[in-house]
Amino acid sequence: MTANHQEFLQRLSRQNETYIYKLPSRHDAGKFIQDLINFLFPISQDCPSCPNKDLAVKYADLRNSLACMLHPLQPQLEQSSEEILDCIFSRIPEIYEMLLLDARSITDNDPASVSIEEVISVYPGFMAIATYRFAHLFAVCGIPLLPRMLTEFAHSQTGIDIHPNATIGHSFFIDHGTGVVIGETTHIGNNVKLYQGVTLGATHVSKSLASSKRHPTIEDNVVVYANATILGGDTVIGHDSVIGGNAWLVKSVPPHSQVYHQSKIEIRQQTVSAAT
Repeated sequence: MTANHQEFLQRLSRQNETYIYKLPSRHDAGKFIQDLINFLFPISQDCPSCPNKDLAVKYADLRNSLACMLHPLQPQLEQSSEEILDCIFSRIPEIYEMLLLDARSITDNDPASVSIEEVISVYPGFMAIATYRFAHLFAVCGIPLLPRMLTEFAHSQTGIDIHPNATIGHSFFIDHGTGVVIGETTHIGNNVKLYQGVTLGATHVSKSLASSKRHPTIEDNVVVYANATILGGDTVIGHDSVIGGNAWLVKSVPPHSQVYHQSKIEIRQQTVSAAT
């Protein structure tokens, strides 16, 4: 081994000692959230030759899997692993009911939807919402970083980026979904519907604003169509409003508003000279 290699390894060792957090693997985090969703909604069946475990056994397996993922994070946990596990698993029934409302909202509002089974097993919007709801619960129960790992797993699978600290009400519907971004301090009410490419973001990205509300509030029964951008912590979209596609908003609008982006389209035909 050359002197340069030895120097590099020493530097690498010193750098590794500076890291505060030790994390579970991305693979384990992704597998856990997928197993949890499959446990609650066993619509996609495993191979018939695979053993079909009792629900109580599967439930215990999920708890054990999460306990293993919490192990490397223990120095940063404000409560014991058992207290955090109790916090999470005591609220799974509540999250389950919320997800049924989300799935029903998608089924009832999307003309292309065949059934709630299709929504749960196929729709990327439902997967992203389900992952967000559990990631948000993990954050509420005091788990650092792992919530973001979960939502980034869903982001990689669906193209939908929801920060786990966002607050989202019941019966949430993301249609198509690719490119949707929902920032950390976003507040979304009940019965809200977003289309692909919607950004609920901040007007500034200064690190000094990390603890302030930087993202908009979307009140109940709002529809935001494709590629609309709504920015700013003081921006409130009043209830029962419709935000049209490609709109750009950095100011609040009152309830029952209709906001549309007007683009000018010109079609010019080339003049063809008469043949001589």
